[in-house]
Amino acid sequence: MDWNSSIKGFYQYLLLEQGLARNTLNSYQTDIEYFALYCSEREPAVRIREVMTEHVEEFLAHLYDRKVQASTQARYLSSLKAFFRYALLEKIVENNPVDVLQGPKLQRKLPEVLSVGEVDQLMDSIDLSENHGMRNRAMLEILYACGLRVSELCGLKLSNLHPEIELLKVHGKGNKERWVPVSKLALDQLTLYIESERSSGKIVDQDIVFLNNRGKKLSRQSVFLIIKKYCGLAGIDKNVSPHTLRHSFATHLLKGGADLKAIQDMLGHESITTTEIYTHIDQEYLRKAILEYHPRNKAGKV
Repeated sequence: MDWNSSIKGFYQYLLLEQGLARNTLNSYQTDIEYFALYCSEREPAVRIREVMTEHVEEFLAHLYDRKVQASTQARYLSSLKAFFRYALLEKIVENNPVDVLQGPKLQRKLPEVLSVGEVDQLMDSIDLSENHGMRNRAMLEILYACGLRVSELCGLKLSNLHPEIELLKVHGKGNKERWVPVSKLALDQLTLYIESERSSGKIVDQDIVFLNNRGKKLSRQSVFLIIKKYCGLAGIDKNVSPHTLRHSFATHLLKGGADLKAIQDMLGHESITTTEIYTHIDQEYLRKAILEYHPRNKAGKV
C-alpha cells in the first residue's frame, strides 16, 4: 500500500473509530503527509513498509535543524506513533519503527490567567447598548462561568440549554458530551441576549446560540477578536485568548477550594494529569504571594 492510500485510511480510522475532532484530524494528516513527503524525496525513496527507526530519527533531526519548536517536534512524533500503530493494526507494516522513540523534553509553560478583578474589568468594559453588546457579554460570561473551549462555545445549541436546572450540555473533543453547571449571573446574561438581541436579528442557524451578522454560527476567530477588543478597552495588558478564560475558570475554582476531579469533569479532560497543570498555577500564585507579603522577604527591600 502506498503513502496516500495509507494516510487516507488512517484519516477514516480516526474519524469513524476514534471520533476525533476535525482540527485534530487535520493536524494528524498534515504531520503524516509531511513525513511521507520527506521519505519520498530521499535517495532512494523510502516506502511505507521500509520505514525504520533511523529514518524517523533523521526526520526529527531534520525538524531540529529547521529550528522547529520542541513542542511541534513532539507533536510530529505523537502523530507518527498514532499512524504506525494504525499501520501495524492493518498489517500495512510488520513492525512499528516509532515505538522506542521518545520526544524532546518540554518545559511546562503555565498558561496566562486573569485575576478575578481583571475578569470583572473585562465584563464591565462591554456596553450592552452597542451592536452585539448583549451577545458579547453573554458569550464571555458563559466562557468564564463554564470553562468552555472556544469550539464548544461556538457550537453551543439552544436545545442543549437547561436553565431550569442551571446546566448546559456541551459537545467536547471527540464529540463527547458532558453536563456543565452554569451560574445564575451567566444565565441571566444569556437569557437577555436570546430573548432580545438574538430574537430580533437574522437567524440562519436556528439551533446555534451565538450568531454573527449573517445569522450563522460565530467563528472561533471572531471570538478571539472580540476578546482582544474588550481587553483593550479594559486596559488589560496580557496576551488574552478565549482559552485564557477557561484557564482562569479552572484556576479560580482551585483557589476557592474546588476538588481537582470536579474541575477535570467540568473541563472535559480525559486524564486528570491534564488538569493537574492548574495545581502548578496555584503553587506559583502562592509563591508570588509569599515573596511579596512575607515580612522576612519585605525586610530586605529598600
